Amino acid sequence: MATIKPFRGIRPPKELVEQVESRPYDVLDSEEARAEAGDNEKSLYHIIKPEIDFPVGTSEYDERVYAKAAENFQKFQDQGWLIEDEREHYYIYAQTMNGKTQYGLVVGALVDDYMQGRIKKHELTRRDKEEDRMKHVRVNNANIEPVFFAYPDNAVLNDLIMRYAATAPVYDFIAPIDGFRHQFWVISDEHDMQTITDEFAKMPSLYIADGHHRSAAAALVGAEKQGQNPNHTGKEEYNYFMAVCFQASQLTILDYNRVVKDLNGLSSEEFLAALQVNFVVEDKGTDIYKPAELHEFSLYLDQHWFSLKAKVGTYDNNDPIGVLDVDISSRLILDEILGIKDLRSDKRIDFVGGLRGLGELKRRVDSGEMRMALALYPVSMQQIMDIADSGKIMPPKATWFEPKLRSGLVIHKLS
Repeated sequence: MATIKPFRGIRPPKELVEQVESRPYDVLDSEEARAEAGDNEKSLYHIIKPEIDFPVGTSEYDERVYAKAAENFQKFQDQGWLIEDEREHYYIYAQTMNGKTQYGLVVGALVDDYMQGRIKKHELTRRDKEEDRMKHVRVNNANIEPVFFAYPDNAVLNDLIMRYAATAPVYDFIAPIDGFRHQFWVISDEHDMQTITDEFAKMPSLYIADGHHRSAAAALVGAEKQGQNPNHTGKEEYNYFMAVCFQASQLTILDYNRVVKDLNGLSSEEFLAALQVNFVVEDKGTDIYKPAELHEFSLYLDQHWFSLKAKVGTYDNNDPIGVLDVDISSRLILDEILGIKDLRSDKRIDFVGGLRGLGELKRRVDSGEMRMALALYPVSMQQIMDIADSGKIMPPKATWFEPKLRSGLVIHKLS
């Protein structure tokens, strides 16, 4: 069963939300955050990217930077830019992209559910990134930014959410840069809150969609606090961390594509010939060509687009990893032909999220920066859940969820 609870959120007043809210810390670099914050002292970047308050070039991992995050978090509360709710609530957070809306429930997720595998992951995490976020959670004694979960579709919860969605939201704004709509409701009714708790208790698992490092960091800090408290009861607030949970069928997963600097010493003709061993290769001409189905890839090379269809026998439909297009392309193209063994560390490859479109792949190849590009058909949420249920891990750079959660709409204190 999945154990969740409501919490006393720390939130900006309605009239300040658009000054406070921001993109997540990990989708932009320090200089982008500095530019976006500008002269807005209320921007959450002063808490989640506090290196912007130091001279250009200051490391985001400098101990002074973490201390500045805590100082700024306290300042935001002292100034009334963030105010703690008087009682515990669940919250609803809706995002609308290209006319499609997804509705998430903002909850406190149980640390022990993560530690015992009831909150399931599909990606590996890096210890250095975990430690960075752990420091941020420790110094603020709070989950400043939420993690992004999926849960199996649930009619009871959907009906409840839709009832609130028919009312006026507390927050309603169009975010700069991405142009997506974000709405937010507060659930105050005790019966509705109990219904949410009870429905989650019927679910055997929750699934991390996005935010594996934040999830790991939040859970590990919670576990640390359990061990440090001689009077630990299990009911303390640090036993929970903040998550936004969406119905799986509502989520949008975009393609996560690859660009490569060279052909590993091969000519274009030799490379195309090598591809024909495992793929049916078809020249599609100069117009952008997008993969239409699973096991089809689009290759951009020498100002031409090619369709690559994996031949029967190159993948195993009974293997939740082996059937993935990201695994097929990694094994049979990147590794076998191009000699790229480690997607995490090889400097010859880069990755482009699908929101940028295939035109971005074309641009990077045509500029001479890259030699070829490979576009993949998106992974499905069902594939992600199947992999998580099997206890396996997806290859790196496999999923790109969009829209990203905005930060600063609500914060969860650990005490």
